[in-house]
Parts: sequence; C-alpha cells; structure tokens
Amino acid sequence: MAEPEHLANAVDELLDSPGGKILSSARLYILERMRMLTFVFAIGFIATFPLTKSFISWLIEPERLPADVEIIVITPVEFILLQVQLAAHVGLLALVVVFVSEVSWRASKNQAVKERLAELQLKKLRPNSTVALTLVSAISLMAIGVYYSWNWLTPMLLEYLTNDAQNAGLATEWRLTGYTSFIANLALASAVGFQAPLVTLMVLRLEVVRRSTVRSYRRHIWFSAFLIGAFLSPPDPLSLFLVAMPVVILFEIALVIDALTRNENA
Repeated sequence: MAEPEHLANAVDELLDSPGGKILSSARLYILERMRMLTFVFAIGFIATFPLTKSFISWLIEPERLPADVEIIVITPVEFILLQVQLAAHVGLLALVVVFVSEVSWRASKNQAVKERLAELQLKKLRPNSTVALTLVSAISLMAIGVYYSWNWLTPMLLEYLTNDAQNAGLATEWRLTGYTSFIANLALASAVGFQAPLVTLMVLRLEVVRRSTVRSYRRHIWFSAFLIGAFLSPPDPLSLFLVAMPVVILFEIALVIDALTRNENA
C-alpha cells in the first residue's frame, strides 16, 4: 500500500509544480482551442500543397542522388498521396508552433510560474521575453538539427546504403515514397532530438525534477534516447546511432550548463 501512496504523492507534487501547471494549462488549451488549431492545420496544408510538386521534383534531381540510383513510382496514386503527406506534415508543424507559442505565453502569465522565475533570479526578464527566448532557442535548435540531417547525416547514409547494396550486386531503384520518407524521417528525428538541451534545462530550472534525480536516471534517459531514435529514424543501426548520439551529447551538455550556472540548493 505504501508504494501506490508514494506514487500518488509524487503525481500530486508534479501537478502542483510550475511544470505540472504548464501541462495542465496545455490540456485545457487544447480542449478550448481545438477549432482554432484545426484551422491552423488547414491553412498550413492548403498553403503548402501547391508547392509540394516542385519540392519533390527538386528533391529527386540527379545531383542530389547517389550514383546509379533511379527513383521509381509503383502505384498510380503514389505521387499525389506523397504530396498530401508532405502538406499534412507542414500543417502539423504549423499547428505545433502555434500550440507551443500560446501555451508558453499563457504559462508565463501563471502566478506560480512567475514566482518560480523570481526565485531563479530571472526578475529582469519579463514573461514575454522569457517566452520569446524559449521559442527562439527551440527554433534555432530545430534549424541546427535539420542542417545536421540535410548536410551531413542524410548524404552519408544514402551513400553508405547505396554502396552496400551495389557491392552486393543489387540494382538501386528506390521507391519515391521510401526515398522521401527516409529524408523526412531523418530531418524530423534530428529536429526533435536537438531539442534535448532546451527540454532538459526547462525541466531542471522549473524543478519538475532535481538535477541529482536526472543524473541518477542517466542510463535510463540514454536508453530512452535510443528508443525514441529507433521510432523516428530509418530502420538501420547506423541511422539509429547517428540520430541518438547527438541527443545524448546535448543532454549531457545541458546538465553541465545547469551545474555551472545554478546552485541546486539555492
């Protein structure tokens, strides 16, 4: 009986923390603004769909493909379905950006969060400035992750996988959706994974969990990074490693930054 009671107390403590209040605010926001979020998704989809054909054509240009690789289409509707998929991804991204922006702004107005920011000696930063700094950091890390994926990770993996298949005497004909999904999944995994330092610092600064607790569960967090990487990255070990390792490294850097800039007992 003691263990369930301890778990219930831990959950109550989490919900009462500033981080827990942010999560509660996010849940209420979703329920209240579902229609507006649907509208944002629709706008992103409609604005992007006419551009998807040009983007796909640009993506399969010969200079962007490894040598002796041919892109093929298997079914009559494959190309149009891929356009719909890409437009839906952009609509979803627009929805997430609007969602995070407004939830962050509403959380900054929360009295408990304001008090916590004051305790962290962030009085000079106005709530709106804090939200803006967080959003700029998130977008910057996302851009760095996509840059890492597009300019280093994707070309290296495509070259490696192509050579591996060709050395085995196989013809390298790639399905259009498979090729595009491979690139998109790597970009998405890198964009999400590179948020690790921001998420870690936010969790520590709001004291959702203590730094010592995070360190004690370091191996579990590393394993989770590889597990999430397995879901987001293409299904080969090299992709998994190259997606998960930057997440682990950035997580460790965030712990070091927090230790150097904040006294946990303060």
